[in-house]
Amino acid sequence: MQAAIAEGKKALPHCLPNPPVGCVIVKDGQIIARGHTNPPGEDHAEAMALKAIPDATEDMSLFVTLEPCSFQGRTPSCAKAIISKSVKAVYVGIIDPHPKNQGRGIAILRASGIEVHLGLLHTEIETALNPYLIRSA
Repeated sequence: MQAAIAEGKKALPHCLPNPPVGCVIVKDGQIIARGHTNPPGEDHAEAMALKAIPDATEDMSLFVTLEPCSFQGRTPSCAKAIISKSVKAVYVGIIDPHPKNQGRGIAILRASGIEVHLGLLHTEIETALNPYLIRSA
């Protein structure tokens, strides 16, 4: 997750107003892909990392600082993109408080049979992302 946090730092300032999310994909204990939030309308961290791996890769784990988005906005749902690449496990730093997400991305992943782990380096990630998160009014 430390590598995902470092990736997220690469997103600033071009990702704004989106949060600076970082993602890494691991297979056999090695990072095989990295991603971070791109400018609005371009790839989120997960999509950037997923595009960097071959379609036939199996037994991957994805580490992401913020819950993958469940909804289609300017970009497709990251949760659905993760499912399409046969990721085995997803490690999420914090739940996205965005009114359209709030655990829905996690629910989509779990419903598809993906193992989801929450809270890895939670405090560090929450401190870093808090100024950029959208919350309910």
